[in-house]
Amino acid sequence: MTASQTPTTAEELRGAGLRVTAARVALLETVREGDHLDVEAIASGVRDRVGHISLQAVYEALHALTAARLVRRIEPPGSPALYEGRVGDNHHHLVCRSCGAVVDVDCAVGKAPCLTAADDHGFSIDEAEVIYWGLCPNCSTARSS
Repeated sequence: MTASQTPTTAEELRGAGLRVTAARVALLETVREGDHLDVEAIASGVRDRVGHISLQAVYEALHALTAARLVRRIEPPGSPALYEGRVGDNHHHLVCRSCGAVVDVDCAVGKAPCLTAADDHGFSIDEAEVIYWGLCPNCSTARSS
């Protein structure tokens, strides 16, 4: 494979040491095509692609894909766990307090400044999770009307 070729979903699964199954491929593709999806939405997307899959199988596959860092799990307080395909870049999220919309936002500026803790207590930090809270444009407009 040349540097310009993107690995297939199956190759990514194999590269992460995971068995390639139709359900895992469908799940990974569903998460990557979605936008901060909960388990129910992921299960629905997988069923649209491959037919029946149990919620337990979805949870197990999400656990494996998250552990392999092929998907990212975020848990805004007061919300069910959400999954996304954007991994490895230390981005953060904006969450609307009213409707719960979730939007990606890149780390502040420069070379990952949000990874520099005031006191790291000896930890080797490789990720920071920041959630910015507020009102999305639609909810802001609705409130001021």
